[in-house]
Amino acid sequence: MKDIKMRIAKSSRGFSLLELMIASTLGIMVILAMTMLFRQGMNTTFMVTQRAETQQNLRAAIELMTKDLSMAGAGLPSGGLQLATSNGVTKVACNQTGTCYVPGAVYPNGNYMTGILPGFANGVQNNAVIVNAPAATNDSITSIYCDYNFPLSNFSFTFPNSTQATVGVVNGAVTPNNILAPGGLNVGDLMLFTVTTPGNGTGSQGTSVAQTAVAVAEITGLPSNTRINFTLGDALNFNQAGANGIATVAAAYVAGTTITVCRLNAVTYFLQVPPAGGTVQTPRLMRQVNGLTAVPVADNIINLQFSYDIINSVAGNMSANQSNPIAAGLSPALIQKVNIWVMGQGLLTEGNKAQSMYLASSVSARNMSFCNSYSASTTVCQ
Repeated sequence: MKDIKMRIAKSSRGFSLLELMIASTLGIMVILAMTMLFRQGMNTTFMVTQRAETQQNLRAAIELMTKDLSMAGAGLPSGGLQLATSNGVTKVACNQTGTCYVPGAVYPNGNYMTGILPGFANGVQNNAVIVNAPAATNDSITSIYCDYNFPLSNFSFTFPNSTQATVGVVNGAVTPNNILAPGGLNVGDLMLFTVTTPGNGTGSQGTSVAQTAVAVAEITGLPSNTRINFTLGDALNFNQAGANGIATVAAAYVAGTTITVCRLNAVTYFLQVPPAGGTVQTPRLMRQVNGLTAVPVADNIINLQFSYDIINSVAGNMSANQSNPIAAGLSPALIQKVNIWVMGQGLLTEGNKAQSMYLASSVSARNMSFCNSYSASTTVCQ
């Protein structure tokens, strides 16, 4: 009986060391495989999320630029207008504190304003270097149009002197206070004045010919809801003495004249690299209006490029994809289409987690000058 019990005890043994090592190794391999699959799944999810966020930023940038560019030239005289030149060049994209966001940007061709102002290779504030950006230029662009969301037809304007306008109302539906309501006029806004005087009978066969004075002025002060100041020496240098300045319009306005007024939106898009130490370090797309402070539109934008389909009035054909039409001797007033390329980058840039992509679009400049290239003799633009 004793021998039977001993044999039973001897047969009840555990795993050997070799079996335990094999089982442990297999278990670890299974766990490692599951961990790698989980990590790959998380990385894929993260990359997809980054791409979605980058695409969302790019779409937001493209949509806002498309809206402004599609309005370019609306309300401006056909072919643009000559600004004052008595006190030098007129600036683009500067705020009231003297900060100019776009390097060296001024109105081209002797202070001539058109609906679109190309800004070739000057698209980064302070010419800052954008890390991880492609070896390509960065451009800015300015779109100029009347702000029809803020109509001024219910207000009347008179000029007690050459640097001030008096605001009244056309009917009782509004009060002068409305002009300063939220969304109304601000210091730094641009105003387009067009004064039309009655005909003077100097046309052919004694017909009446109306005279028109047009000028753009920058608001420098709003002392009351019935006064607007246009003091000389404004931030953008619009308020100049002499021809084509606000003084020309003030002198032309007398009893019997017709005056139309609109607030202009001169909208500039450019890239900004915030200085070190700030809460935001990544490059971003900025939008600046008139003489106001620029605001961010989309983060992680590392490249911004534009080209233009523009009519060559001399050759009588379309010059497509012109990146620098002004340097090529082409008039920006004849731009027919704007081609946009925007490059965005994901939030993280380490190793293979970095995500960069382009988004391209084109905008028809429907309010710019029209040229008839099918004319019998030469191209006719209007």
